Amino acid sequence: MASTGTSAVGSPAGRRVAWAVLIAVMIFSIFPVFWALRTSLSTNSGIILEPSNPLPPEATLFNYERVLGDPPIEEVQAAGGTGSEFSIFVAVRNSVIVATGITVGQVFFCAMAAYAFARLKFKGRELVFSVFLSALVVPPIFTMIPNFLFMRDLQLSLGFTSLDLSWLPGSDKTGWINTFPGLMAPFFLMTPFAIFFLRQFFLGISREIEEAAIIDGAGHVRRFFRIILPMSVPALVTLAIITYVNSWNEFLWPFVAGRDESVRVVTVALNDFKAQTPGVTRPDWTGLMTATFIAAIPILLLFGVLGRRVVDAIQFSGIK
Repeated sequence: MASTGTSAVGSPAGRRVAWAVLIAVMIFSIFPVFWALRTSLSTNSGIILEPSNPLPPEATLFNYERVLGDPPIEEVQAAGGTGSEFSIFVAVRNSVIVATGITVGQVFFCAMAAYAFARLKFKGRELVFSVFLSALVVPPIFTMIPNFLFMRDLQLSLGFTSLDLSWLPGSDKTGWINTFPGLMAPFFLMTPFAIFFLRQFFLGISREIEEAAIIDGAGHVRRFFRIILPMSVPALVTLAIITYVNSWNEFLWPFVAGRDESVRVVTVALNDFKAQTPGVTRPDWTGLMTATFIAAIPILLLFGVLGRRVVDAIQFSGIK
């Protein structure tokens, strides 16, 4: 006998619970951004006197003026700041350079590796892919020291003594430490997740299209660039967004290998700004939250505009 009842999830009560949970998760996710904005619009004395006030105590835009500009130290200290030097524009520029370089390299090389695992037939392919995916369980801290030693001993010229790399920040130093190539190198070629993600997408592309190209005499290289890549734009854009966000938020490796101000990314710069509190017992919270909120705006805009592509491509690739 067919059931005439409705499922628990499809019932009005179930939908109300689902919406309540969804709203709670959204509030929990958005609250840190809201609190950073609230703190950035306050004064240091105001957040101490009214720590639980949801509105900005003693609301002011001076924090944005001092982070984006260069006001006198006396005015900063009068507003409760420490007067520590902080160049948000240089830090954001460095983050854009590093994140863009990592994203371009990783998407390109991961696409080639994923195509090999999805389409090329060779002995031990599944075993090699399984071993490669096992790198997902290796904590990044395990590779920190080997990578640092490798970058320290790696010469900028890579043996091409006629190559002029004097324009690179830190090119007068030994190896790739405190250089943009050194910051990008450990992430530039590929990551297990990126290859797995693209492989799942490539497996969903019909083989009949490639078989028609084979009849026309197209080899693997031509099929990859003329067929697979154009059909994989949604997945490539999604991977680019994920990679860019992860690269922008990376802290540990840039903190170890990129302390020079000329290559210091925004996450490291914010940490250094927090630590520069001479003569005081607390950080400059309003200045720190202002710089943090400004640094997060590019990523928030990027994900807000292209976030739907991420959801669609993940659903198409079958990742759960």
